[in-house]
Amino acid sequence: MVSKKADRSLRPPVSKKPVRSLREQITDALRSEVLAGVWTNEAPMREHALAERFGVSRGPIRDALLQLSQEGVLVYSPNKGVRVNTPPAEAERLLLQSMRREMETFCIGRCMEHLTEADDEQLEGILAELTRACERADLSAIADNDLALHRYLVRRASRELEGVWQSIASRLLMDYSRIDRLDQIVAEHEVIVRAVKKRNLKAAQKAINANII
Repeated sequence: MVSKKADRSLRPPVSKKPVRSLREQITDALRSEVLAGVWTNEAPMREHALAERFGVSRGPIRDALLQLSQEGVLVYSPNKGVRVNTPPAEAERLLLQSMRREMETFCIGRCMEHLTEADDEQLEGILAELTRACERADLSAIADNDLALHRYLVRRASRELEGVWQSIASRLLMDYSRIDRLDQIVAEHEVIVRAVKKRNLKAAQKAINANII
């Protein structure tokens, strides 16, 4: 029997669209831009310029940069400040790929029986956003919604694992090689969502593993 305390992460979301804090919105925006190649490797991330861009104080910017540095998307150097990190080397990429597959197949197995129609609607909504982003070739939105769909399933399984997963997924996607095959991105995520809606665990795990490269 799962205790009430341990089962909290498996409860369906209260609202249809989770409210993100200002820090989370800025973090997600910058992460998506880096993964989409908007920022070049070693490009500086300057607090003052970003604060002006987002119309906020430096506090939320500093928090966002810290979060992305912890994920490995950014890197801090005493002489250079905060800059965009370089993609992982091949050996590191293969390790991250294996870790992400293992974690996501575990998470989908843990949350599958607890998913509801509300969860299906959430996933369909993210998939629709991803499809529209691909149709207009909006690379930042593609990266954001790609991550959002996978993150949703990880979060439904475990809030504790979500942070670990985010670092792995973000670092891995810095070497994203299929951004020019947008139809394939949509098709692969459609297979994932379809399998989840049917509560077909094996098919969902297979689709997830095929999508993570």
